[in-house]
Amino acid sequence: MTDTALPNEGNRPESEVEELRRIWARPRGWRMISDVNNTTVGIFYMGVALMFFILAGVLALVIRAQLAVPGNDLVSQDLFNQLFTMHGTTMMFLFAVPAMEALGVLLLPQMLAARDLPFPRLGAFAVWAYVIGGTVFFSTILYDLAPDGGWFMYTPLTLMEFSPGDNADFWLLGIGFIEISAIAGAIEIIVGVLKTRPPGMSLARMPIFAWAMLIFAAMIVFAFPAVILATMLLEIERAFGWPFFTARMGGDPLLWQHLFWFFGHPEVYIIFLPAAGLVSMIVSTMARRPLVGHDLIVVALIGTGFFSFGLWVHHMFTTGIPSLSLAFFSAASMAVAIPSGIQVFSWIATIAAAKGRLRINTPWLFVLGSVFIFTMGGVTGVMVALVPVDFQVHDTYFVVAHLHYVLMGGMVFPLFATFHFWAPMVSRNPLSERVGRFVFWLMFAGFHIAFLPMHLTGLRGMPRRVWTYSDDVGWNWLNLISTIGAFIVAAGVLLFVIDLARRFRPVLAGGGAGNDNPWGAPTLEWLPNDVYSTRSIPLVTSREPLWDQPNLAKEVEEGRHFLPRSVTGVRETLVTSPVEGRPHYIIRMPGPGYAHVVAAVGTAGFFLLLTVKLVVPAAICGLMAIIGCLVWTWGLDQGGDKGLVEIGAGLKVPSYMSGPASHTWWAMVVLMLVAGSLYLANVFAYLYLWVVSPEVWPPHAAAPPAGKWTLLVGGLAVLSAGLTYGAGRLLPPSGQRSGLVVAVLGLAALVLTASFGLNIQVLWQTGLRPTESAYGAVVYMASVLDGQLVIAQLILFGVAMARMLCGRLDRVRRVGYENCALLCYYTVGQMLLGLLLIHGFPRVAG
Repeated sequence: MTDTALPNEGNRPESEVEELRRIWARPRGWRMISDVNNTTVGIFYMGVALMFFILAGVLALVIRAQLAVPGNDLVSQDLFNQLFTMHGTTMMFLFAVPAMEALGVLLLPQMLAARDLPFPRLGAFAVWAYVIGGTVFFSTILYDLAPDGGWFMYTPLTLMEFSPGDNADFWLLGIGFIEISAIAGAIEIIVGVLKTRPPGMSLARMPIFAWAMLIFAAMIVFAFPAVILATMLLEIERAFGWPFFTARMGGDPLLWQHLFWFFGHPEVYIIFLPAAGLVSMIVSTMARRPLVGHDLIVVALIGTGFFSFGLWVHHMFTTGIPSLSLAFFSAASMAVAIPSGIQVFSWIATIAAAKGRLRINTPWLFVLGSVFIFTMGGVTGVMVALVPVDFQVHDTYFVVAHLHYVLMGGMVFPLFATFHFWAPMVSRNPLSERVGRFVFWLMFAGFHIAFLPMHLTGLRGMPRRVWTYSDDVGWNWLNLISTIGAFIVAAGVLLFVIDLARRFRPVLAGGGAGNDNPWGAPTLEWLPNDVYSTRSIPLVTSREPLWDQPNLAKEVEEGRHFLPRSVTGVRETLVTSPVEGRPHYIIRMPGPGYAHVVAAVGTAGFFLLLTVKLVVPAAICGLMAIIGCLVWTWGLDQGGDKGLVEIGAGLKVPSYMSGPASHTWWAMVVLMLVAGSLYLANVFAYLYLWVVSPEVWPPHAAAPPAGKWTLLVGGLAVLSAGLTYGAGRLLPPSGQRSGLVVAVLGLAALVLTASFGLNIQVLWQTGLRPTESAYGAVVYMASVLDGQLVIAQLILFGVAMARMLCGRLDRVRRVGYENCALLCYYTVGQMLLGLLLIHGFPRVAG
């Protein structure tokens, strides 16, 4: 099909519209908790993220009130420690990343003219898990159980020896759980952007925000496992005494910093990139011209994501690392300013190219404020990238000021621009332009009043996290000004919340929000929409389709493009090829349900109950989560019974797909990348501890044996993979059952379990114990990570066997088997890598 071919001529019958509305109808009242539609979930997700932003802001006001005057005793020192820990943790983990993911859930399907993201229940599960877990986690501040070790929870302060009680455990298990929720959302975003674009939308024609979200999600996949591993290591040390971070037993507190900041510095860019994508789209729309340097901005986004992974030691210049490392990471920290500068200059060039056609409105004000504030934060970022400067200002309020200039300019102000710009898409009323201007000036002025003096406070030596100070150190008036500015910002946010409550009326039952495209924007989210998103999925022929195809909105509303009706009788969307955007096949999607809610409640309960050492109730919740996941996934593989279906212009595509072309195959591959990143983080910990603590590393004679038992462990693992592969070759024709396949899969599960158990036995028989040294701890940690995969693999084996017994698995309907096989191959590969590392490396290194 050529780019200019129009799929359907003429209007479609009204009955087709009614059928779409019936199929995509959203539940009402309390049943809305079962909804999985991206608009409902996205609005709810964003609302909760905004709630956490406000709550974290309230904590900040208490902090500033405490520091307004010297010698203040408004709050106790212990409570103050909890306040600044919860403020930073909530802003970074419960607001910043979730808010960006919420925008992805809300905006991406509209920008891509998809009916929904490819895994709606996975997205809804991630949201509910975040809401329940985040709410319980934040409430710990009310019960004196909130963590008090800072949002980065440095060791050894957070070891059980110095932080007894459950406060630190709430952070470790709560944040680890929330990060898992974020990874679930990232998987859906990656597959959604690559596989559910409209026909004709190649990668080169994607909106900048889609590019930003794709890179955002990829960074989550590679960065977040490091902090998940760090929280696992610290919680295991606190609970079971495995000495990963205890120096006298071969551990090293700096291992925590390496793992945390390998996540922590990319985290800043993870939340900046989507905001930058939104700013690019707003600038282009307001200037009424294509973005200058569009391709360079895409390269800059990719470059920022790449460079951000080489900056983590930027936070560790004062820890005594070698001079060569200081030079390398200092250069990398300055180099990352280049792609950021490309974006800023592109925005300026686009504005200049508008030649006076700009309309100054609230979104535009927030964009300009964002550029100004973020640029100032970038300048101070280059300053702290210089090692001599960093030595002077490290852990002072200068760094606090820099961080807030980057985050407020790079994320918060663009977010408020987004609220005002895209509100007409999902609300019956736009936000007030007049009130919005007051909100901007209060926030803009208040922000500078609050944080500009902090640079001077830091240069005068005020350390971060200080509870109070004497009146003779010269910080008095600077702190008072900062406190006044913080309350001015709060007044602006309060005014915004009032305006939101007065005017925001979400359109959740259909009715055409966004029909009028008030800004004259060029992208597809402003097409006429209903509960099923767009009336038909358009053929895209340019990067700015609504500018270059002036009749597109009318054609889409009349159903003259692809998929104007339900061709399978259920919810569905079109899958296209990942590079060129060619129509590929149809996804049949699930509707409302409660299984994902049950799974989310069970997952949250599992982590939270583990925090307070209620093991049996936690196990029950974990079982409930597994059952919920199995129930929701059981009916997803609906088979290819519909055959080829016509989607428009006489084009027929399959209604079922397996193999590398399948969206579920892509999701499993992304999940394997997450698991690989987690394991490689543990490999880093293993090698790092070997370098810093060679005295506890075993000599050749004491290393775990590399003889016949090790070969047997590896051989059993490979045999399991071979049996799994063989089961795929034995799948019966469509509609038949095979007891042989069930037996082979069962044997593969048994052999894999035997391999894992035998490996633990081999380690134990050497006398190596995880509590006696950091070496023993990190060796057994590799087995813990293997054990997680083995448990997941056994569940998938069980599901595949159950599908075969029920006649839901065959040569055509094979997605359930493929997911099982993919994870099995990865699990075996990881186990073999562990054998080489643990049994072979000490001999090579020795």
